[in-house]
This record gives sequence, C-alpha cells and structure tokens, in this order.
Amino acid sequence: MSTARERILDATAELLATKDALAISTRAICDRAGVGMPEIYRRFGDKQGLLTAVADLGFQRFLANKRRNPLTDDPVADLRAAWDSHVAFALDNPHLYRLMFTPTADARPQAIGEAQALLRAAVERCRAAGRLRTDPELAARSILSANVGVCVMALSFPEPFGGLDISRSVRDAVIGKVTGDEREDTRIGTATVLAQALVGTLTGTAAVDGAALDRLAHALRPQVPSADT
Repeated sequence: MSTARERILDATAELLATKDALAISTRAICDRAGVGMPEIYRRFGDKQGLLTAVADLGFQRFLANKRRNPLTDDPVADLRAAWDSHVAFALDNPHLYRLMFTPTADARPQAIGEAQALLRAAVERCRAAGRLRTDPELAARSILSANVGVCVMALSFPEPFGGLDISRSVRDAVIGKVTGDEREDTRIGTATVLAQALVGTLTGTAAVDGAALDRLAHALRPQVPSADT
C-alpha cells in the first residue's frame, strides 16, 4: 500500500502532465492524493519542497532514459544521440521539464549534478578518442546549457522554435565546435549565435530580443527551393 508521501508525489506528477507547476494548487494535490492539507507541510515542509521532490523524481526518469542510450564506437555520434533524447524528453514532458530545469526558488534539484556527470563521461569518451578540442568541463557545460536552452525555447515559443530542425542545427553547431566535427551546413554559424543567445537567456546575462530571435529561427529553417530553380 502506498504511503501518504508517495500518493502526494504521484498526484503532483499526474497534475503536471497537463498544467504548469505554478497553476497547480495544494488543494488540488491533496484532493487527488486523498490526504489533508497539513500532510504536504508535514512531509515536504511547503509546496516548494514538494515541487523540488517531484523535480528530483523527474530527474530519475530523465537519467534512466540517458543510461539507456546505446554506446557505439563513434562517441561524437553518441553525443548527438544523447542531445536528441534530451529534447525528446522535454517535448514529451513539458511541465515537468520546466520544473526540473527552470526552478523558481532557491531549492535546486540535486540530480542536476548527476546529469552533468553523465555528460562529462560522454565528453571524456570523445577526448579519449582524440576528438575533443576544448576543455572537457567547458565542453560539457556548453553542451548542456545549449541543450536546455533549445528545449526551454521550444516549450516557451513553439511556433518559431519548436521545430526539430532548429534543435539539430544548434546541436551540430555546439558539438561540432567542441569536437572539431563541424558539418557542412550553411546554417551552423547562425545556429551558434542562437545557442549563445539561449545560454545568455538561461543565465540571465542577456535579454531576449524577440525580433532578432525570429530572424534567427527563420534563418535556421530549411530553405525550400522555389519553382524557378
């Protein structure tokens, strides 16, 4: 039989499937879990403590998916596959993903460190294969920052930034830069600019220029040949 703590966590996760954390009331959580309001404060301290616990459970799912990514004899290709699985998780779990990667209070999910460690291990495989041209720690942080940035922009502004073509362009720009494995794609320079803008937005070091981002999104989309060509 599940405990009150487990029922509260399950209820919150179920509500997150359809709405953002800030839109979920403690009353709705308690009603769904079949517990009284004081139970949340007894088990988690407050609503923020509950949301942090749910985010940590989300990271457990996220990391379990990461560990299932197959390893091949091409570590750079594996980095790209890991990027794509990260994006897929975000698109499948938009409200949970925001809770995990854009916390609104001082409490931070502890599992972010494990996510960084997994990525560092993937980057170290590239270094061991002679396919890394920058510091491994910097490479791992750059990739994760850009990966999260792409996901947050896709969830927040799905019309201009929700396409997988943009994700792939930024992926190839960032991973190509740190590994020296740039692909021949005329959009990569623009993708690098977008990646830098995304990192600046996440860290609070740069404001989002809507018009500029619209131009970047347009530049990153595949060009359809006209009927005259």
